[in-house]
Amino acid sequence: MDSIDKSLLARLQKDVSPSIETIADAVHLSRNACWRRIKQLEESGVIQAKVALLDPAKIGLHLDAFISISTSTHDPNWLAAFSKAIQDIPEIIGAYRTTGSTDYLLHAVLPDIAGYDRLYKKLISRIALNDVSASFVMEKMKETNVLPLTYAGP
Repeated sequence: MDSIDKSLLARLQKDVSPSIETIADAVHLSRNACWRRIKQLEESGVIQAKVALLDPAKIGLHLDAFISISTSTHDPNWLAAFSKAIQDIPEIIGAYRTTGSTDYLLHAVLPDIAGYDRLYKKLISRIALNDVSASFVMEKMKETNVLPLTYAGP
């Protein structure tokens, strides 16, 4: 990955909507060379998707919750069942296995506390959990989908 690829990625991470011509001009490439580089970044998996970012509040999602889950069961079958239990819950937008006193951390977007309660009841009806606690976001101080490109090679 060279400096032109990094420049392309920096621009595309912020806004994918400009035309190829506009992007090519910004990174000092021809239209075709720019298109080929973007295509190669897609085919190699560096660019995973092109999406629209929505404003959660404008679609009725006013509450972010980080849900800490601890379990006393640590075997592959439980992990597979847990993973299956959360896959089709659209309010859960992130799920992570972590180190420390929390085994799993879920990020959920919800309309309100009642929405969290419905999610909680859905979770415990699907799988046995040892401890569940949630922290609710009071203020978003930083939130981005832009990854640092410092570590992406030369």
